[in-house]
Amino acid sequence: MFGLSFAAVASFQLAYSVYSCAFLFVIFFYCLFRLANVRTSRQAFYIGLTIGLAAYGFQLRFFWTIFQFAAVPLFVVVSFWLGLFLSLGRLCLKRFGLIAWACAAPFLWTALEYFRSELYYLRFSWLNAGYAFSDSSYLPYVASYGVYGIGFLLMTVAAFFGVVQHLGRPQRIAAIFVVAALWLYPLLSPSPRISPRQTLEVTGVQMEFPIPAEVVMALDRANKRFPQTDLLILSEYTFMGPVPEMIKSWCRKHHKYLVVGGEDPVSSSQYYNTVFVINPAGEIVFKQAKCIPVQFFKDGLPAREQRLWISPWGKLGFGICYDDCYTRVTDELVRQGAQALIFPTMDITDWGSHQHQLHARMAPMRAAEYAMPVVRLCSSGISQYADFTGRVRNSAPFPGQGAILHAQIQLASHGRMRPDRWLAVLSLAITVALSGWLAVESFLLRS
Repeated sequence: MFGLSFAAVASFQLAYSVYSCAFLFVIFFYCLFRLANVRTSRQAFYIGLTIGLAAYGFQLRFFWTIFQFAAVPLFVVVSFWLGLFLSLGRLCLKRFGLIAWACAAPFLWTALEYFRSELYYLRFSWLNAGYAFSDSSYLPYVASYGVYGIGFLLMTVAAFFGVVQHLGRPQRIAAIFVVAALWLYPLLSPSPRISPRQTLEVTGVQMEFPIPAEVVMALDRANKRFPQTDLLILSEYTFMGPVPEMIKSWCRKHHKYLVVGGEDPVSSSQYYNTVFVINPAGEIVFKQAKCIPVQFFKDGLPAREQRLWISPWGKLGFGICYDDCYTRVTDELVRQGAQALIFPTMDITDWGSHQHQLHARMAPMRAAEYAMPVVRLCSSGISQYADFTGRVRNSAPFPGQGAILHAQIQLASHGRMRPDRWLAVLSLAITVALSGWLAVESFLLRS
């Protein structure tokens, strides 16, 4: 078991550390599949928890910088789901046999990954199997499955290798057919439609906790360098309050649209973390609050609604910072007809380069999933423009104070929804039913 555990941790680290090694996630999943075959469910849980602490803990080491000793329970929470997966897997294997475990493993993994990422208070989507491919040359292909569908696919392949030697000839042919059909699915996906007449030139400036006068100087510099810019963008929390009048005056003077993050107060102690759009007349014509404020931070109230800005160039959807990590947030913008997504973001310099690198995996995945351009403008890097294939065409570095991101983007006709959204719900239903069955059966056996 030690060898499989070590291989699981090593393959996970390589998949997330070396872009060309993303497919090593198959080895990670294969090791997990094999590790379900232990004596007790408790042993399976602790093996999964240990692997999670070793794999996730190293990648999330910046938690120590942010939370100090409070990072320890957070490491345990994110690793808990790996322990739960192996524990359920061991019960499934012992009760129903190896072939049933191979069939159930992709659904169990997808359900737990989706729940961990999107559905409970401590939701945290980073380090999912799909995000390992964000900077991979395979991204346009694998993104056809969706970020959770990638995990389903790879676990299916791992389970196939884990069970193939135990299958008879007819079963083996059937399993090969299923795996091949899954691999060929992206070839059936329609090509994205981009309208060359709908173009938008954007320029963003990275600034962390600036004063209004510094913002004006940065806008002057960006406007002088790229005078044809249609839309200027600044980060989340550029202002720790409403947009100052001098910024609105700058927009009037230079006849420019500006997207900027600030606070929209609702009382003396409560506010919405908001992105504001200011038009060339110096008026706020649109605002969108953050949908999912970051836990344990003073980050405002959650948005009461999501809307698109019907801009002069097309329909633009806005998310703020970690909103880009949650498909339940970005899917709604795509359903409403967004043609491009913009994410003003604050990632503080003190959190370190690795935190910025991990967060930078979100924008390419969203762009490739929806087949639409994504612009992510950060306070201190890594700002990105990703085209409809997920390829990062322009970026600004970390820490990069004052660095400028410039891009001329073509808006999509519409975004594409991926099959993993309904697959995740189906997987949840299967996992709940299976867990309930196993729990009732265990109770009856003890009675």
